[in-house]
Amino acid sequence: MKFNNFLADIYFGHLNKDIFHGFKDSKDDDRTRDFIEKYLEINQQYPPRQLEADGRVSSELLEKLKTIGFFGLNISSTYGGAGLNLRRYLKVVEVVATQSLALGFTSLAHLSIGVKGIVLFGNEQQKQKYLPKAASGEMIFSYALTEPKRGSDAKHIETTAVLSDDGEYYILNGSKAYITNANYSQAMTVFAQMDPQRPGFMGAFIVETGWEGVKIGKDIPKMGLKASSTAAVHFKDVRVPKENLLGEPGDGFKVAMTILNYGRLALGAASAGILNQAVEDMLKRSKNRVQFGQPIQNYELIQEKIVTARVNASVVSTITAFTAARLEENPLAPVAIESSHCKLFGTTRAWNSLYDALQVAGGSGYLSTQPYEMRMRDFRVTTIFEGTTEIHSIYPALFVIRTLTKQIQKAHPDKIAQLRQLLKILFRRSSWKMRFKHRRLNHAMRLARSLARRIRFLILAGLMIHGRKITEKQFYLRRITFLSFYLYGLLAMTARLSSKQKEGSDLSEDMDILAYFMEEARSYQRHNGTIHGSIRERLHKRVFRHLSST
Repeated sequence: MKFNNFLADIYFGHLNKDIFHGFKDSKDDDRTRDFIEKYLEINQQYPPRQLEADGRVSSELLEKLKTIGFFGLNISSTYGGAGLNLRRYLKVVEVVATQSLALGFTSLAHLSIGVKGIVLFGNEQQKQKYLPKAASGEMIFSYALTEPKRGSDAKHIETTAVLSDDGEYYILNGSKAYITNANYSQAMTVFAQMDPQRPGFMGAFIVETGWEGVKIGKDIPKMGLKASSTAAVHFKDVRVPKENLLGEPGDGFKVAMTILNYGRLALGAASAGILNQAVEDMLKRSKNRVQFGQPIQNYELIQEKIVTARVNASVVSTITAFTAARLEENPLAPVAIESSHCKLFGTTRAWNSLYDALQVAGGSGYLSTQPYEMRMRDFRVTTIFEGTTEIHSIYPALFVIRTLTKQIQKAHPDKIAQLRQLLKILFRRSSWKMRFKHRRLNHAMRLARSLARRIRFLILAGLMIHGRKITEKQFYLRRITFLSFYLYGLLAMTARLSSKQKEGSDLSEDMDILAYFMEEARSYQRHNGTIHGSIRERLHKRVFRHLSST
């Protein structure tokens, strides 16, 4: 049973050792540091509070970002960009996230998702036409997938693209909602259905905002990111040249999902930046804030918040880098599960750290003169876009279950044969034993194998018990997803530390962080690795029935 996915294959006993042993930390370089320094210099000239008060990024500020090459960071130098590889680009994202997110998103939404379709799927003619303008900032891009009624249900969007009678144009009609950069952009990657009889048979189109029939609404008032442009976009009989279709007809869904892998990695990197910033803030504040005759840094409940943020920063940074390394090797690598983990656990744990940082600051943390409340308002949206927390809590498990079911049904049409195959897979042995010089790495791998076996058991037992209804068992699916996150975290951290050990690096702090994360993983597996779930999960239905009957 093969899934062509690193994590999914591990659930069923196959670890790709080339990928595992091939992971090494990316080295810092002068060009990346130079971009960061130039960005920070500009950021100081335009304080986040002033940007928020203005409610937009001025044309003057946009020009300064263009001057330092900030709209071409990860676009190839062949087309006028800086050509940073993915991990170096994500290092910039980490830093940008700790400054003004509203300002940072103008460039990051452009690069991570807006123009990414052309980079990944564009033909040479499309790249020559659009990438130099994108790299210079002359043409800022948006990513137009989300619709008012559909949210995360990308396969069933309602925007349509119909080939014209002469075969020269696609006629685009429909509406998009919550589009980042909408009023700053000169072009968009737009997704539309191409055949009403085949939901999901979509196209991805390069659409210039100045074309007739493209109407962009006013910026929507938001809780945070007030200087970022977010608006609805409407298309009325827009004539899109046939040559502006990315890939082939029907490739749109694949294009959209592939691009989102990169957007989710950017959110993982931003989360790592926020977590590290929280550690720095809490250490500084707790050292200087004296309560009951001593700095609050001496109290265990405060230390717990700082340590938790530090461990989460290390885990999120590592799984994001591990996933990015695979995309550097193969930009179209199947990393849907891995990027989902980066997005879900990065954003939720970073959000918790923002809460803790404000708490450690005490009363002053609640003041709007301090950075905490603005960071919380700005970052809050990251748990919603690129797929909500709820979607990502079940998506990895659903992905594997649906893929497995299709493969088994195709190979074994008979129900009895399908059951026999499930049992055969259930008792298959894993083939990925490895030995390391440090005993903690060996312990981590043993725990990872245990988690993989438990995930496999829950998937297969769930299919045998629930059948098709397993897709409705969201608590069950969430347990599988969370076990998978711990598995991925352990594997990525072990791969990273094994590589660093060979380089002779000091691993004392890293090993303690790994041990801390292992205890968290063990605890989760012990309490949530069961078929029947917790009493609380079962009680929720009874309580909700009372609520829904009123």
